[in-house]
Amino acid sequence: MNAIVDSATIPLSGRSTLPAYALESKYEFLRVLRTPAFAVPSLLFPPLFYLLFGLISNHGSVEAARYLFASYSVFGVMAPSLFGFGVGVAIERERGWLALKRVAPMPPGAYLLAKLVMAMLFAAIIYFTLAAMASGLAGVRLHVSQWLSLGVIAVAGALPMCALGLMIGARANAAAAPAFVNLIYLPMSFLSGLWMPLSVLPHFLSQIAPLWPAWHLGQLALMSVGQVPAIGIGSHLAWLAGFTAICFGIARRWLARAA
Repeated sequence: MNAIVDSATIPLSGRSTLPAYALESKYEFLRVLRTPAFAVPSLLFPPLFYLLFGLISNHGSVEAARYLFASYSVFGVMAPSLFGFGVGVAIERERGWLALKRVAPMPPGAYLLAKLVMAMLFAAIIYFTLAAMASGLAGVRLHVSQWLSLGVIAVAGALPMCALGLMIGARANAAAAPAFVNLIYLPMSFLSGLWMPLSVLPHFLSQIAPLWPAWHLGQLALMSVGQVPAIGIGSHLAWLAGFTAICFGIARRWLARAA
C-alpha cells in the first residue's frame, strides 16, 4: 500500500514518471524480501541443490565443475521469476490487488516492471552466491569475462521465465498456481540438462530438449564458460525472444479478460 501512496504523490507527466517506476520497484523488492515463504526458498534452495548435487556429487573433474556451475546458475535464477510472477500474480489477481493497481495513479507497466526488477535482483543475488560457492568450494576458475558473461545470461534469463510465470499467473487461481509452477519448473530443469548432462540420459530427451526455454538458456550459459562450442548463439536468442513475446502476449490477453 505504501507503494501506491507514494506513487500517487508523484505527477505522472514528462520525466517525473521515472521516480514512480523506481518506487514501485523498490517496494516490490522489499515486500518480497520480507516474505519468508518466497524469499527463503528462492534464496536458499538453489545453493542447497548446488551443494548437494553440484559439489558433493562432483568427483574432482574440472570440466564437470564448470558444467554444473553454469547449469545450476540457470536453474537457480528460474525460481524467483516463475514463482514471483506465476504465484504472485495469481494471488494478487484473485485478491483484487491487480484491479486496485489499475486505478492507482501510477505509470502504465510499473506493476510488471517492478516484478521484473525484483526477479532480476533475486537472480543476481543467487548467481553471486553460487559463484562464491563454485570458486571457494569447487575450485572453478574462469576468466573475468566468463564470470561476467555468465552473470549477464543468468540475470537476463529471468525475462523469458518471468513471461512464462506471468502466463501461469494470468490463468491459474491462487491455490493451483504453486502446483502449476512446480510441475513446469522441476521437470523442465531436468529435461533441459540443468541437473546432469543430457548425454547420460536417454537419447530422445536430447531430441526434445530444444522445446524448453531452460535448455536454450542453459546452452548460452555453457557457451559462456567454454563447455560447448559457441555456435548458434543468434538462434538461441531469437528462440527466447519469440518465446518471451508469445507468453507476454497470451498473458496480456488473459489479464484483459479477467479485468
